[in-house]
Amino acid sequence: MEKPLQRFRELVRKIRAFADAEAVLYWDLRTGAPRKGAEARAETIGFLSSERFKLIASAEMGTLLAELEEPSVWEKLGELDRRQVKEARREHDRSVRIPPEKHREFVTLTSKAETVWEEAKRKADFGLLAPYLERIVAMTREFIGLWGHEGHPYNTLLDQYEPGMTVDVLDRVFGELKAETVPLVQRAAERSRQVRADFLELEYPADKQREFSLFMLREMGYDFEAGRLDETEHPFMITLGPGDARVTTRYKENDVWFALSSTIHEGGHALYEQNLAPELAGTLLYDGASMGMHESQSRFWEIFVGSSLPFWRRYFPELARLFPRQLAGVDAEGFYRAINRSRPSLIRIEADELTYNLHIIIRYELEKALVAGEIGVGELPALWNAKYGAYLGVVPAHDGEGVLQDVHWAGGSFGYFPTYTLGNMYAAQLMHALRRDMPDVDGRIERGELAPIRRWLTDRIHRYGKSRTPDELIREATGEPLNPRHLIEHLKAKFG
Repeated sequence: MEKPLQRFRELVRKIRAFADAEAVLYWDLRTGAPRKGAEARAETIGFLSSERFKLIASAEMGTLLAELEEPSVWEKLGELDRRQVKEARREHDRSVRIPPEKHREFVTLTSKAETVWEEAKRKADFGLLAPYLERIVAMTREFIGLWGHEGHPYNTLLDQYEPGMTVDVLDRVFGELKAETVPLVQRAAERSRQVRADFLELEYPADKQREFSLFMLREMGYDFEAGRLDETEHPFMITLGPGDARVTTRYKENDVWFALSSTIHEGGHALYEQNLAPELAGTLLYDGASMGMHESQSRFWEIFVGSSLPFWRRYFPELARLFPRQLAGVDAEGFYRAINRSRPSLIRIEADELTYNLHIIIRYELEKALVAGEIGVGELPALWNAKYGAYLGVVPAHDGEGVLQDVHWAGGSFGYFPTYTLGNMYAAQLMHALRRDMPDVDGRIERGELAPIRRWLTDRIHRYGKSRTPDELIREATGEPLNPRHLIEHLKAKFG
């Protein structure tokens, strides 16, 4: 047993090393690499990804997995090794069906498309991105054909980001959420018009916003010896390997809440990565259980902690100290009311928590139809605008604030968007369980005692990485499977 297990572990470490190198280059590409070097950088990322892909799909990996899965060997493996073999088998079986040259072509294409997307968004010109998106969608459908699928072809894409999730389940839970949310939107918007919020749009110097962002990350427990904060067009968190989970944000000098919420959100992602169990380092399990579970951590901190009244009773004085002129005459409760206004809007990452899920449902419905061949890329702008009008009552003036606002499709991440709303559902369910286990949670937040909350999440979610499935984690943490009613009841209580 020892020889194949040792060879397997060595091969996995090599795969992880390629992934870490790709992450460094991607982080640099998105945080300030010279524009003229973007195409060459994309080619390099494509090459490294191709080499990693070859290792996952290699005959050697297939042979090692077969040896380790032999009953006489399997029964001697420890639990972590068994989990890792299962994860490797899942990735190998998917990867071996895609020719390496096709994989490299796809990675290079999407790396270039992401750079083109930045220009297309800036110019509000969907025509710039459309040719790339046509190829990305075509290749995605080709890959689904090679992978195979059960039921709807979109199921295969969902499984990459949220193992075990299906269109049947999403149609049910999203349908229930949409039915309860849409009627609330207009009523909540009417009440929000009475809330004073003009002070959020005054001029807030970026350097002071950065100072507060750094302070807030430290309060959350983010370890700056294992990460850093940078600025980018589209905020994200990325892990470059054990001990290096980086956060990015974007400062808008006339919108102070954008950077604050983005930093807390990405900080929630980073806390997940920084608190993975050390023994998972160098394995395929050193990652979040799923994108939905990862999103639950960012939304937990952004919404259930960082947008709460107890939070701002504690931290508003710190913000007012940095911005005394802008926040003159405003108190913690006034700030809380302002950041929690519900107004139908065009931009997903700026949406309030009530309308946010409708942004996700729109994207889910469109990309599901794209993958099924029911609509074409050229139809996206018009269909996008129609759905925004129907669900949110607003219509984009141009594609820059419409179909071009997100980078995900340019990156080929079909099946990713639903995990944002799944994350909201997980987060609401986790907060429900936390209140059961820690009845004084609001008092702790108001006193700035965030460490016990972080430890609760680490004990139940973070430390396990991918060694537990999303279903196992949510059942063990809360005592029940995924239940969308917790999110629905939270939204009805807050906005109804």
